[in-house]
Amino acid sequence: MHIENTLRLDFKDVLIRPKRSTLTSRSEVDITREFKFRHSPIRYKAIPIIAANMDTTGTFEIARTLGRHDLSTALCKHYAVDEYVAFFSELEAKHTAFYSLGITEADWEKFLMVRSRCPKNAIQYLCIDVANGYTETFVSFVKKAREACPDAVIMAGNVVTGDMTEELILAGADIVKVGIGPGSVCTTRKMTGVGYPQLSAIIECADAAHGLSGRICADGGLATSLRRLEAVLISSCWAACLPVMMNPPEN
Repeated sequence: MHIENTLRLDFKDVLIRPKRSTLTSRSEVDITREFKFRHSPIRYKAIPIIAANMDTTGTFEIARTLGRHDLSTALCKHYAVDEYVAFFSELEAKHTAFYSLGITEADWEKFLMVRSRCPKNAIQYLCIDVANGYTETFVSFVKKAREACPDAVIMAGNVVTGDMTEELILAGADIVKVGIGPGSVCTTRKMTGVGYPQLSAIIECADAAHGLSGRICADGGLATSLRRLEAVLISSCWAACLPVMMNPPEN
């Protein structure tokens, strides 16, 4: 057994130090970002915040509403094939809704069925989502997805270390989802003892990803606007949010 004694930080351990600005009002701030990817030729230009692919947040209604404000949504996995087909078929050509799937054969067959029934290139973003990204099976699945979808933007996770971030990017992921157990409704740390302080995980994984022209998405622990801002600033990429989306955005 090896015990790490190096200081690791969580969001609660830091604040953002103020700095002089030429802006005269908060209304002048533009948080739209443009990204290019290691594998996909798609250019992403939007606000880098994604509604997480949970049952009550990754919904079609959320995706439609957030899309009007240049925000993204990772759809939950539990819609029927016909429902996915209807949703993706009616979307405008430029959208940032992620089709989410696990790594079982049933998940893959369902995705292929949906894709075959949708207009060409209707599904441009994939989110391959498992609780533990530290398996050979997961890496192999990412490779399979990249081979089948060479032009798609593929987000895959979750992991919390630089070595696995690099492996997933080399396997075909454009974005690596970072976070194991930091979320307010996640019980992974309590039930299994597995995890890593989220702020340090973001810093280490972002550094690893950027060295390979990859991106990361900070996933979990973003219960306040401060935490979401910290995640975007530190990662220089995306933040996936759950608590902020618990009530419909129309409210």
